[in-house]
Amino acid sequence: MADPRFAQLPLGVGLRDDATFTNFLPGPNAGALAVLEAGNEQAVYLWGGWGSGRTHLLQAACHAAAAAGGAPAYLPLSAAEDLAPAMLEGLEVAPLVCLDDVQAVAGRADWERGLFDLYNRVREAGGRLVAAADAAPGALGLVLPDLASRLAWGPVYHLEALSDDQKKEALCRRAERRGMELGEDVATYLLRRCPRDLHSLFGLLERLDHTSLAAQRRLTIPFVRQVLG
Repeated sequence: MADPRFAQLPLGVGLRDDATFTNFLPGPNAGALAVLEAGNEQAVYLWGGWGSGRTHLLQAACHAAAAAGGAPAYLPLSAAEDLAPAMLEGLEVAPLVCLDDVQAVAGRADWERGLFDLYNRVREAGGRLVAAADAAPGALGLVLPDLASRLAWGPVYHLEALSDDQKKEALCRRAERRGMELGEDVATYLLRRCPRDLHSLFGLLERLDHTSLAAQRRLTIPFVRQVLG
């Protein structure tokens, strides 16, 4: 069920319940986490590859803003094919606007102009805007030069990948929150045999959770090997 504290956008977009600051293992990205938790910057830009945690941090910022009594807006621009830039109109009334996957609209003049105008409106309204993409502002291939400067108005953080040990820690912490017993040997096995980004690893952990509960089996390497085929 959608949380009524969030701005209602005409999308089937919901925030993950587990996408909170507490559940984010910062590793080398402690600076980005600290700035978003503080909530003092009017504009922040995050960039990193698939599974780097940028979506998690955007949604965590929305959860925090909602807990403080606001109605933040979260918009994944990866859905832009089914939307029009008019979606951006009026978002400046939200205390926090989070724009995910900005790279999805790079090179589209109508969307770029819409984002440029939104940044100006948010700044005039005194709100906050956090944007995220897979590349730095200057490397997005934007057709509107002024938009790159807007995206870099505030702090820009490159989200770096976690080390293998940090990924294992993240897996074990996620498993513990789900009430699962995940040994370090199994976590190591998953890292060696499966896609190594956290998004994929967390998805696999959820699958193993459901499968182990249905089979009434503990998470052991033989069981995981059987599930993975």
